[in-house]
Order: sequence, then structure tokens, then C-alpha cells
Amino acid sequence: MICCTNTNTALYFSSIDEIPSETLKELGCLDNLYFNPKFLKSLEINHPKITFSYIILVDNLKNPIAFASLKIVDFHLKSIKDNFDFLKNIGRKLHLFPETKPLKLLICGNTFVSGEHGVFIKNNQDKKAVVKELAASIYHFVNSDKKLKKQIDAFLIKDFVDASINITNKLKLYNYHPFSVEPNMVLKLDTNWLNFDDYLASLKTKFRVKAKKAFKQSKELVIEDVTLASIENILPKIKSLYTKVATNASFNLVDFNLETYISLKEKLGENYILKTYCLNGEVVGFISGVINKNALDAHFVGIDYQLNRAYAIYQRMLYNYIEIAIKHNLNTINYGRTASEIKSSVGATPQNLTMYLRHKKTIKNKILKLFLQRVQPTPFQQKFPFKKQS
Repeated sequence: MICCTNTNTALYFSSIDEIPSETLKELGCLDNLYFNPKFLKSLEINHPKITFSYIILVDNLKNPIAFASLKIVDFHLKSIKDNFDFLKNIGRKLHLFPETKPLKLLICGNTFVSGEHGVFIKNNQDKKAVVKELAASIYHFVNSDKKLKKQIDAFLIKDFVDASINITNKLKLYNYHPFSVEPNMVLKLDTNWLNFDDYLASLKTKFRVKAKKAFKQSKELVIEDVTLASIENILPKIKSLYTKVATNASFNLVDFNLETYISLKEKLGENYILKTYCLNGEVVGFISGVINKNALDAHFVGIDYQLNRAYAIYQRMLYNYIEIAIKHNLNTINYGRTASEIKSSVGATPQNLTMYLRHKKTIKNKILKLFLQRVQPTPFQQKFPFKKQS
């Protein structure tokens, strides 16, 4: 069902099923899994507490030119931890955040993956004009519904790489404020890496020794691919492991429902990676990821922290992502945010990401600008493991 229209430039949908398949084909977005109905439907059906909506922007001839994925979530202030505590306290004192209830946040972007996975613009379009139209369409989407207008506290559009900032800074015209977040750690694979031994050979001695030590420590781990036949049996255990990781995270927009793995394996098949790490018959870790075009995007992981140091579980996981990417002849691995230093030790480098935030109330939005200027990514020591650095 189409929710509403905006001066003939935007169409609004409350489910991915409502968007005609021909529209998505015409946009040319189906090759990108993050804009493919198979992926988006998997998220929808497994996260009932999130309100999913979509915008299709059209030109004067009613041809689709852009696709945006929206989500309305309850953001709990208590989910901000550690080095963000002082920002949380300032936000409370300035009354930017509700005291007794969660912040009702409208997000344009993928809440479960780092990167530009919220807005798709068709080739040969004026991207700056599209971004401006998107901002206007989001405003219209909220303000045309009395209930929604009352509920929404703030708007967040995420995550943009440095190359896009010249375009996305048009959001400032609509009173959005940019701020930097933890970088996405990216490993670019060398075309000469035909197997993992080639990767090891490219490392400096210190890092090659470290890798071999991690493999030696983790030799007792049994690594298995999770299949549709086995996934339900191991879900309770990996849920427990995921919760431990999510609890330790300094910032988490929403919790991921691991039941989604069933849908993703069904719909994406071998393009969705899910592996478990077992010790003495017990699951002590897992990794997940999606192969999207020429990239492997690491999704969520789970780790038994009590065993991690002794068996180098997380370190082995990082190397396994590399093995998978080489096997599938991919170009890059997007390791995502968090644990930047250890990810840099296997060769990943930071890709800066910028988000844009806007409070619906004018005065609070002006204060928010000053507040966001204090938000900075956590510094870390970048490692340079390769013999030759490009």
C-alpha cells in the first residue's frame, strides 16, 4: 500500500513487498543485496519492533531515480557507554534526549551494517538534487501523518564516505548536522593473493609470526559452515555469544534478531556466510557476513571472551574472513566498526564515515549542533602489517 505522495516527486511504501519489481529493475539496484527485496524482507519479518518504510523518488516523467530505506526505532540512551558517557550526560542536561522514554529516531540507512546502504541513486542523476529531494521527502513523510509528526524526535541519515561528503553536505540546507563516527575498517585484497599463504607471504615478519601463532593457538577449534538444516539447533548458543559482544559495544542503535539468519540463508544462499567455532563440542564463537558484489561485508560475530585469549578466537575469525574473500576472488573486506586496532593488524585501514542528525525542534537542533561537535571517533594505533604499503 502506498502511504502518501509528495508533490508528484516521491512515493512512500510501508513494506518492500509493495514496491513493484519493475520499479526496482528500472532503478538498477537489484545487484546490490542491501537494496534487494530478499535482504530487506529478511530484516522486516524478523524485527517487528522496527517500523520499516521506503521512498522511491521519481522524475517529471514518473521514472524512478532513487530508492531510500527508512526505519523508525526506539533509541535507548543507556545503550551509549564508555567514552560516550560524558556526551550522554551533556545531552540530558541540555534536554536533547528524553529523560524517561527512548528517543524515537527515524533513520535513513541500514541500522545493522556500516556503509552507504540506505540510499541508492540511479546512474546519471544529479546526486546533489536527489539528496535535497530526499531530505524534503523525509520531512513530508513525517509531517503528513499527525501521529508520526508527534512521535518522531529526531532524524538520522547514515553512513557516508569522504567521497560523498560534497554531495551529502546539501543536507545542511535542511538543518542536518554532520558528525564523524567510528570508521569502517577496510582490507583491500591484493590480486596476487591466490590463497592464504600468499597473504601470509605479503606480511612483515612480525605480523606473519603473529598470524601463525594465532593459528597454532586456535588449532583445536572446529570451524563449520552453518546450514539451513543445522541453524535452528545452534541459534540459542550463538544468541548468547552475540549478546555478550553487543553488551560490550560502546554504541548500538538497535539489537539484531539472530532469527534473521534463517531468512538470510534461505534467500541469499551461499552469498550469506555463517560459520561456528567449536571447542570440545561447544560453540565458542561465530561469524557472519554477506558477499555483496565484489566485497565481503563482515556482519555480527559472537565470542566466548573467557576463552578468546587462550584460543585466539577473534584473531582467527579475522583471518577466516580473508580466506573466504580470497576463495571467492573478492576485492575488499569491510570489517565494520569497533576493534579498529586489531583489524588494522591484519591489514585493514580506516574508511571515514559521516552521519547527519537533525532534531525536530528548532532550538534543540541548534544546541544539537554544538553537542555533535564534541563527538569524535575513538583514536587507535594504526598497524602497518604489509611489506609494501600502497
